[in-house]
Amino acid sequence: MSSDSKPRVGIPYRTLVEQIENKRDRYERYLLAVRNAGGEIEEIPLDLSPTELEQRAVILDAIVLPGSPADVDPAQYGAEPHPKTERADADRERTDIALLKSAFARQRPVLTICYGTQLLNVFCRGNLLQDISTAVRTEIKHDRKGMPSGVDPEHLARLEPDSELARLAGTAEVRINSSHHQAIDRLGSGLRATAHAPDGVIEAVEWTGDSNWVVGVQWHPERMMGHPLSEALFRQLVLAASAVLRPK
Repeated sequence: MSSDSKPRVGIPYRTLVEQIENKRDRYERYLLAVRNAGGEIEEIPLDLSPTELEQRAVILDAIVLPGSPADVDPAQYGAEPHPKTERADADRERTDIALLKSAFARQRPVLTICYGTQLLNVFCRGNLLQDISTAVRTEIKHDRKGMPSGVDPEHLARLEPDSELARLAGTAEVRINSSHHQAIDRLGSGLRATAHAPDGVIEAVEWTGDSNWVVGVQWHPERMMGHPLSEALFRQLVLAASAVLRPK
């Protein structure tokens, strides 16, 4: 816990290239969302040594795994690369996996977003659809290709009635943004699908392995500030971290 009693939330950079080139505009959206929710930011570089990364991970009270233009290396789940699969970022994968191992071992809350959710599923021994457009017959636009700069396509998502997402949303259906060409295929061990697009694509997962608060969403809540559920996700992450550190 930080000195001012705000939960310390670790957020890795989106890619090593963005970190090196100091391209922070998209990364800053995650930082702002967590700060607005009452958390203290711990930026996690992607070029830490294993020892440095372990030392950083154990001081965190929660983690957020952000989106990325990279795709998870299909070798992580025993598949060959699809022609449309983007280049992997080995440093991002290594960092996320170390953070997840620490968070699960110490029962610290986790919020994953887009790429982060796909990595979470692979970490839990699930696999991925490497390209939605070639794997799913759908009229829903899931990626941003052809969209004006800064504009996300949107679609509805159905929430499972007894899920954390439904509790936070207070409704069975929400409109979400969409900016992904991959999706979860086989669910990882301990994960439950708690939101689906109308075409069946999994849009969110929640952890069922123990009582730890772990939620993964395929959309980008950091780009939907003012959206009740998106803001509630960051607030609940911080509340869950506070509850672990200050049990009743």
